[in-house]
Amino acid sequence: MRLDRWFKSHFPGLGFGQLQKLVRTGQVRVDGGRAKTDTRVAAGQKIRIPPLGVDPKKIEKQAPKKVSNDDRSAIEAMVLYEDKDLMVLNKPAGLAVQGGSGTTRHIDGMLNAFADKSGDKPRLVHRLDKDTAGCLIVAKSRKSAQALTKAFRSRSARKVYWALVKGVPKPRQGKISTYLAKEEGGEKMAIVRHGEDDAQHAMTYYSVVDNAGQNLAWLSLKPVTGRTHQLRAHTAHIGHPILGDPKYFDIENWELPGGMQKKLHLLARRIIIPHPTRSGKLDVTAPLPPHMQQSWNLLGFDTSDYDPEDDEAEV
Repeated sequence: MRLDRWFKSHFPGLGFGQLQKLVRTGQVRVDGGRAKTDTRVAAGQKIRIPPLGVDPKKIEKQAPKKVSNDDRSAIEAMVLYEDKDLMVLNKPAGLAVQGGSGTTRHIDGMLNAFADKSGDKPRLVHRLDKDTAGCLIVAKSRKSAQALTKAFRSRSARKVYWALVKGVPKPRQGKISTYLAKEEGGEKMAIVRHGEDDAQHAMTYYSVVDNAGQNLAWLSLKPVTGRTHQLRAHTAHIGHPILGDPKYFDIENWELPGGMQKKLHLLARRIIIPHPTRSGKLDVTAPLPPHMQQSWNLLGFDTSDYDPEDDEAEV
């Protein structure tokens, strides 16, 4: 089980943001060593827990969380694919996947509406940034969650993103390989050197699908790794930041073309992953969100002519 899920099970009153801070500052340790929220923990390991102000003995006495029929209806409206093992949701831009500081409505909380009598509910197996739209997989059982998580960790899942960026990358197909680490005291990821504190390798393949002159380009992006803000940081690193990105688009005196909304133009377009309980692969595609469809219409980009299986840069 992931460390953050262990805490959620044993200390449901502890917010995810608070847990992240405790882990980041080394106050939570597993078998005496520093850990991360996605560290896997197993029976027999020792978890050091600092004073939390949350009494685990009172868990059973807590009032059950209120479940909203609106949440259930909203999730059902997002479903792109569903079977007995999982759901693939079309997450709208602007809706967070998990809670954090100041975030009260999020996918993880909305999934409470699907909890059974024992309180077991569908589980997140990966994440998307709040402002990124598109394919999000949710497992319906622990067994499915374990299989899907393993697929993501072993990189047997293939993800294709679409983005609208400033300028046209040269060459039109290529690879971006860097090390990323969180900026000290900030919310952005910075390009760092191998060996620096918390540096993690990040690799992305990109391909220009179409372009509007030399001003804008429609990119197909294939992340090999899954680091925080990877695609946003990588496109900015090569000088072609994603339109509407409040964190990484920092080009002075550049104006958004008329008729386009100032929202992040990034879509988790397609996901291909081994099915958790049967042979074969799951292959699901998400449509452009309204703000990106508006931009595609303005630029005359036609999604019907594009088959990412044939045209994208290969790993």
